[in-house]
Amino acid sequence: MPIKDVFLPLVGQPRDTLAAIEKCVSLAADLGARITALALEEDIFVRPKAVVPDGPDSADPGAAREADDIQRLLNAFNNAASRAGVRALGRSGKVPADQTAPTLAERARFSDLTLVPVKPHDSRTENIIETLLFESGRPLLLCPEHRVSELRPEFENVMIAWDHSARAARAVGDALPILQAAASVRIITVTDDQTETIKRSGMDLVDHLREHGVYASFETAQADGSSIGKVLGSLADSHDIDAIVMGAYHHSRLNEIVWGGVTKTVIGQPPCWVMISH
Repeated sequence: MPIKDVFLPLVGQPRDTLAAIEKCVSLAADLGARITALALEEDIFVRPKAVVPDGPDSADPGAAREADDIQRLLNAFNNAASRAGVRALGRSGKVPADQTAPTLAERARFSDLTLVPVKPHDSRTENIIETLLFESGRPLLLCPEHRVSELRPEFENVMIAWDHSARAARAVGDALPILQAAASVRIITVTDDQTETIKRSGMDLVDHLREHGVYASFETAQADGSSIGKVLGSLADSHDIDAIVMGAYHHSRLNEIVWGGVTKTVIGQPPCWVMISH
């Protein structure tokens, strides 16, 4: 199914997010998709203070700053959409702090793909990503804010991080429109155990993708004591990869041996665009 309807959550302080918004809107334009943004302000309870009505302390400066941040995010989105000539809808809302992630996940169910700007090693962002993964039923595309200037909206070179699991297969299925448009697709399994089962699994995926017009290559890469997330990042840099496709959160013993804690590593600091499914 083609990607025609994408969702962009807008949460928190702008900072580098403004550049990430521009890149996400450009990606939607390249896909020929409509993009909907939802900017959420958190309604945090603050114990009332005894102040003089209309006095200098009667307003909450923190709330005013957050409302200003939300408006800046929406303005950046609307301006980027206007420049890109993409169909777009920007909305805002206010929710209790503990309902931000569930509210975004509920909205994400009505999209083909959710674009998520990612601040490096940010616990709030990680919580939102995990909630979206487990509760939206839709794939995510992570946009690393720390590398936004290097990102291209066109995915010419794509890497599939393959661990022969059901979740990785789901991610490949979700990413088919992107894989079909790519010029180069590499399937890579990071493992120090070069078994025939692993090799056969990779070649079976090559054969399956060929039926969808995707001509991919398969290879294995050794971890050599490094984390798999770091290996994937290094491979992405060395092969000029635009996007990584991967499944998320595996728990079986075999998958832990092959995969390790790669989901946490990649979510914490994506090396490029990362399309991730659960």
